[in-house]
Amino acid sequence: MGPGLSSTAAEKQAEQLRQDGNLYFSKDRFGAAIDAYTEAITLCPNVPVYWTNRALCHRKRNDWEKVEADCRKAIQLDHNSVKAHYMLGLALLQMKEYAEGAKQLKEALDLGRGPYKKGYMVEEIWQELAKAKYSEWERSSTKRSWELQNLKEACESALTEKNFLDSPAEGFGDEVAAAQLKQFESLQQVFRKVSEDDTPTEVPDYLCCKISLDIFRDPVIAPSGITYERAVILNHLQKVGKFDPITREPLDPSQLVQNLAIKEAVEAFLDKHGWAYKMD
Repeated sequence: MGPGLSSTAAEKQAEQLRQDGNLYFSKDRFGAAIDAYTEAITLCPNVPVYWTNRALCHRKRNDWEKVEADCRKAIQLDHNSVKAHYMLGLALLQMKEYAEGAKQLKEALDLGRGPYKKGYMVEEIWQELAKAKYSEWERSSTKRSWELQNLKEACESALTEKNFLDSPAEGFGDEVAAAQLKQFESLQQVFRKVSEDDTPTEVPDYLCCKISLDIFRDPVIAPSGITYERAVILNHLQKVGKFDPITREPLDPSQLVQNLAIKEAVEAFLDKHGWAYKMD
């Protein structure tokens, strides 16, 4: 709080500075916006939105260390701040702290799910999280593939050497050769099985929205028992009509309920099949 100002006066002045900052931001005057938000923070340092607003200005300037600092302060004040976790995740990814960055984006996604309202950011967060997680999968998958290939070659070499040392006595060549071939086939089968999780296939239909056909981000279930992506079904209800697009039965937004079972199934599938994060 500024010297000589009452609490109410400081809050009123800080709020005016926030509005000034918002105006500067809308005109791409990020330096002026930062100054306004900084003054607001000086007057009322315990208001999270002042910190996230300033962090957004730093993000526009690609000043990721300052984004991180402001977002961490905002999270101290409000652990449920979707924007703070989201921008912190972006900042950490830019600073090559991939695991922690993805963790913060996942936290933002979990906090952002829920009733569709102003500031709903699920799709925006998902896009960034998916890019981060797919890149992480690519790195780890490449490493696993290289390690498996080396191990496979070592196993094949060892098996070949063993078969050479165990050369059959006269008259048993065909039987031994068949057994050796079976050993090599079994070895190939083992390595194919191990690499299955890293082999892209198709995402199961029940994990995808029936309208967008994309894997669920924020699944909700209608009274019909059909699950939709929240933003997609709400867009349908607003622009097309208040009815279930599959059953054509009347449907109001208030009847939609988060489908936790599908949400958890999607997360389990993505944890095992990182390739499914790839965006078309």
